[in-house]
Amino acid sequence: MTLGALIDAGIGVEPIQSAIASLGLEGVSLRVEPVVKGGFRATYVRVEHPPQHAHRHLHDVFEIIDRGSELTARQRDLAKQIFMAVARAEATVHASTLEKVHFHEVGAIDSIVDIVGAAVGLDLLQADLIVSSPVPTGRGQIHIDHGICAVPAPGTAELLKGIPLVDVPVEAELTTPTGAAILSTVVDRFGALPEMTIEQIGYGAGTKDFPGRANLLRLFVGTAAVSADTDQVLLLETNLDDISPEVIGYTRQRLFEAGALDVFTTPIQMKKDRPGTILSAICAPADREAMEAILFAETRTFGVRCTTVERRKRSRQAYEVQTPFGVISGKLGWFRGSAAVFTPEYASCAEAARRAARPLHEVYRAAETAFAESPPLLPLPEVPDAAAVVKPLLLHSHDHDHSHDHDHSHDHDHGHDHDHHHDH
Repeated sequence: MTLGALIDAGIGVEPIQSAIASLGLEGVSLRVEPVVKGGFRATYVRVEHPPQHAHRHLHDVFEIIDRGSELTARQRDLAKQIFMAVARAEATVHASTLEKVHFHEVGAIDSIVDIVGAAVGLDLLQADLIVSSPVPTGRGQIHIDHGICAVPAPGTAELLKGIPLVDVPVEAELTTPTGAAILSTVVDRFGALPEMTIEQIGYGAGTKDFPGRANLLRLFVGTAAVSADTDQVLLLETNLDDISPEVIGYTRQRLFEAGALDVFTTPIQMKKDRPGTILSAICAPADREAMEAILFAETRTFGVRCTTVERRKRSRQAYEVQTPFGVISGKLGWFRGSAAVFTPEYASCAEAARRAARPLHEVYRAAETAFAESPPLLPLPEVPDAAAVVKPLLLHSHDHDHSHDHDHSHDHDHGHDHDHHHDH
């Protein structure tokens, strides 16, 4: 369905077919045809291949990908990243290692073609940002090589860690390991359809038919209404008035260690005129569960507020300056063509100050002076002023049931059609 949506959105069939043919998989081909699914026109893609029974390891799959003479380095790397995500999930679920884990469904020929083809199509699309709606997993039970298990399958669930899910009342597996691996690797953000001007819409058709739902993956391609230097983060906050300052300080440290972008406190006046503190943490959406777990465990709070906020950022890169105290590391930042600014890193300055037995502020001043006297010689990466160059790829669910559906015709007893009802 991913391939169908990409092709339907305007990615040519020829480069995808050429890339797949170069893998050297005998008897494998793509059948691409227009269909009507649930009353809507779409593109259906089926991987045709001879019967096969191989259970492949990660190095076997990588060898197949490396044979692809028509794949670019970026396409080959993306395909390997997706398979690596599957390998990590399977190793975790089965208490194994990356070298020993073997693929069942995802190691089959059709899944290899699905993932390689998706990597080629996504690379050709040249999207700067990929956004997905929350992922539906479906309901019920499925039969896999290890027996009967509940939806989502263990490997799929591991791949969907940190990704928002949505309940869709369909008794089927709507997200399989293949689709979950693509999502977890390529999606930059999960949420509602962002502000954008739609240029192309692609519909990828699945095999199954669901009553009252069109089994389609819908892909939007367009121009974002926000610039590339804007993203979304979460602001987590809780009011505290019954714990010691040491506990708040310890909680701040734990939040930073878990990946918080920033943690800070604000004094407030609470009910009954009690003085209190707001403990605030800014984090990436994928880190919400980990941050909330720390807040509840350490502060014993009864509630944590969560707000999605838009953040405007300077573009940045690591930078070093030569000073009388030695090389000082820091960050170079710039915003939409404005003059670059340099911020020395505390750790680098503190080490130089201790080494020279001089006050810290002298090292800071020396680093700032060195930057002012010798600005960067290399041109800074261009930051787009206009949103026109930002082309988000939206795989989004609204009124239709956008189900991924890998029709596995090999001999493993899956007991299902791998309907991936998620929207990249």
